[in-house]
Amino acid sequence: MAEELKTQQQFDAFAEEVATALGTHCRTASLPGYGRGLARLIVDDEDRALRLCQPDARRPQRLKVFAGLPDEERVAAPSIQVSTISAAHVAREIKRRLYPLHAQTMGQAAQLTAYQQTEAHDRRAVAAAVAAALPGARIEEEHRRTRISWQHVPGPAGQHRPVQVDSLSVVVGTSGEWVQVDACGRPDSMLPMLTALTQVPRE
Repeated sequence: MAEELKTQQQFDAFAEEVATALGTHCRTASLPGYGRGLARLIVDDEDRALRLCQPDARRPQRLKVFAGLPDEERVAAPSIQVSTISAAHVAREIKRRLYPLHAQTMGQAAQLTAYQQTEAHDRRAVAAAVAAALPGARIEEEHRRTRISWQHVPGPAGQHRPVQVDSLSVVVGTSGEWVQVDACGRPDSMLPMLTALTQVPRE
């Protein structure tokens, strides 16, 4: 029969039993960031973080176990649902069902990291070539994009006439596969810049 864990103290004791069943060097800690119910952090023998949670107090015999990842903003953490039949049962289910999911997700995360590093390298190469064609341009990294801004105020300083600013903005796509250009200003200033951009070497 499944145990009904109704207090944090009961839950902590059960988590300790699960940790012991997982391995001799496993340890537990509080999990203050979890606000939906009872929870406890378990760190196993291989330093994998496991979040043992009770998401629904109306069903205290049902738990959810999440495998922690280094960067969960990019890859969702795998999880399983288990019953509190016993701590040994929960530990067996973690080993049987959650650990394979964790290994698979870590592999996917590594592939994504490698892809994004290649992506960023290709984008920076294109951005550097574009910036070289726009002397004095400012480069700003945005989320998976690079923005290059160039401005010039024509005419001698102190000249009494409406200020006209020649400006050019270039956005380089995620992996340098496209470039978006917005230009505004006098033709004699803009055309050389646009011509220079057409000479940017392709990867």
